[in-house]
Amino acid sequence: MGVYGVPAYSTLGWMNWAGGDPLVSTFIYYPEGELARLVFHELAHQVVYAPDDTAFNESFATAVERQGGALWLAQHSSPAARESYAAFDARRRAFRALTLATRRELEAIYKEKMANPSVGVSYIAMKKEVIQRFHDGYSALRMQWGGDPAQYRAFDAWVARANNASFAAQAAYDELVPGFEALFEREGGATPEGWRRFYDAVKQLAAQPKEDRRRVLTLMKDQAHVAYPHSP
Repeated sequence: MGVYGVPAYSTLGWMNWAGGDPLVSTFIYYPEGELARLVFHELAHQVVYAPDDTAFNESFATAVERQGGALWLAQHSSPAARESYAAFDARRRAFRALTLATRRELEAIYKEKMANPSVGVSYIAMKKEVIQRFHDGYSALRMQWGGDPAQYRAFDAWVARANNASFAAQAAYDELVPGFEALFEREGGATPEGWRRFYDAVKQLAAQPKEDRRRVLTLMKDQAHVAYPHSP
């Protein structure tokens, strides 16, 4: 189990007696679009929480932050803020795509090592090659992004300390998101009734066994790709 820093967290309501979860300096000065996204994410944990299922909880909160953040930006933000956030979100999605590809490469190596323990030193060499490709890929992204390097400090820090635990933790925030987004659309999308039905459906999923809810979300994702072949 790895330990790593986070900019914000939810106590799942345990701090309500003190007025709610803390508003800490790690994110209070974020751009307004990013701050709104983070608030939606953390509040989502108080709506639904499935014990001992990080991928379910974090993917649900990520889906809520994306849908809620987009709605908030459209209704309450300025054109400049929306443009700034769109650029920021594009960088984050590109970075997450890179980490996901790296994680899949590492998983393939681990499976090969389990199937053939004699891999030995070559296993270590293959892992080093994957990590080097990850660093090279990130360097290419930074060159593509341009602008002030200071704005990439959070990405730089993540890359500098990246290890197996880091890649596994990042995957938890993304793994089931497509299934949740498909469920959101099925239940009515960004309308008051749609949000209510979506939350009710997720609560019902949270009450099911872990493997059952994962199977449902995977099926939702697959069906969405069939219905909307150009969806990400």
